[in-house]
Amino acid sequence: MDKPETPATAPAILPATAPAVLPAISHAIVLATTPADTLRNRPLRSFVLRAGRLGTGQQRALEELGPRYVLPYTAQPLDLDTVFGRLAPRVLEIGFGMGDATAQVAAALPGTDFIGVEVHTPGVGALLKHVGAQALSNLRLVQHDAVEVMAHMLAPGSLAGVHIWFPDPWHKKRHNKRRLVQPDFVARLLTRLAPGGYLHCATDWQPYAEQMLEVLAAEPQLVNTSNDASGYAPRPDWRPLTKFEQRGLKLGHGVWDLVFRHVPAAPAAAPGIMAP
Repeated sequence: MDKPETPATAPAILPATAPAVLPAISHAIVLATTPADTLRNRPLRSFVLRAGRLGTGQQRALEELGPRYVLPYTAQPLDLDTVFGRLAPRVLEIGFGMGDATAQVAAALPGTDFIGVEVHTPGVGALLKHVGAQALSNLRLVQHDAVEVMAHMLAPGSLAGVHIWFPDPWHKKRHNKRRLVQPDFVARLLTRLAPGGYLHCATDWQPYAEQMLEVLAAEPQLVNTSNDASGYAPRPDWRPLTKFEQRGLKLGHGVWDLVFRHVPAAPAAAPGIMAP
């Protein structure tokens, strides 16, 4: 990912107060149900670990900053107040790539804490370089499958927002089942998103944008914040515009943003009690 432009303003939809802090969730989508199914139904991953060159600066950042800013995966909920040393809104970013946009947003929003999840070591090292250069104390990283991070490391209702920017579109039809934004994943994600929190997805692959819109619009606990008839939102000010994206736009390529808010259904009234 190329270096993005600096965000113009802070997200208007971030909650003013921090949500209650509890456990997290992760990128695997289907789990084997019986021993006989283990080989046939191994967890589908929404990512593929690709070999990548680890630069000298990235290696140094991993060695010097990793112990402080990279949280080891654990099957126990994190105490985020202790991790960050304060109470603040928390935003999860799933798949931050080389981390340029993540660093830009964290720098622009010092009052919000960010948890970035990425499986590729060069990307983790690259973002740590930004952390060191910009002294980003409001950013922590987890190098692990995001589905498992959500399920085990984040508490219910602990997130004010979730960013899923340019996830792997899995272009081939037979691979569409590996796409991260699926009904089951979204339902599990919402258990970690506080009421009023937001989910922001972005993609430059139109078929995936259409699937995202279909999945999110069908979730009864999500409300689309866009007033556009298409259902897509203008790029919010807080999502940096990357140079790669700018080049694509000049060539006529599309980019689709979707911003939905978590509005849980009201609990049913007890028998014999009139709802207000």
